[in-house]
Amino acid sequence: MAAVIEGSLDGRGLRIAVAAARFNELIVERLVAGAERALEENGVSRDAVDVIWVPGAFELPQVARWLAEAGRYDALVCVGCVIRGETPHFEYVAGQAAAGIERVAVDTGLPVTFGVLTVETLDQALQRAGGKDGNKGAQAAAAAIELATLRRRLRGD
Repeated sequence: MAAVIEGSLDGRGLRIAVAAARFNELIVERLVAGAERALEENGVSRDAVDVIWVPGAFELPQVARWLAEAGRYDALVCVGCVIRGETPHFEYVAGQAAAGIERVAVDTGLPVTFGVLTVETLDQALQRAGGKDGNKGAQAAAAAIELATLRRRLRGD
């Protein structure tokens, strides 16, 4: 029978950075709060969490790269909110944020999770930032813990 290797939600001893896009701050503050709550509930010490604010979702990949290169963190959580408007701006920002964040994870090997909402309306954003659809910041934080612990197991740490 094959061995099953997976991460856990035991965040004790982990150091996590939360990169947060200030644009649509009403929503992003809720995502950050959800991420902080999930980290704490899963054993990550408050003093082992840094929240780094950036202007918008487009800037998240660059800051995620800097944080990964700093070598201080076991995982990064990226949160933001891009709401579709009447111009193609949404496609550029959302697409580049997603591609850039994914590139940081693949290029550095550090667990980097995507908690950036890409929604049509403010109401949809509110529902995903603590409303009926949960809190995607909390979900991204839990995924970061799971990936960080999996990475440690696979490395034999």
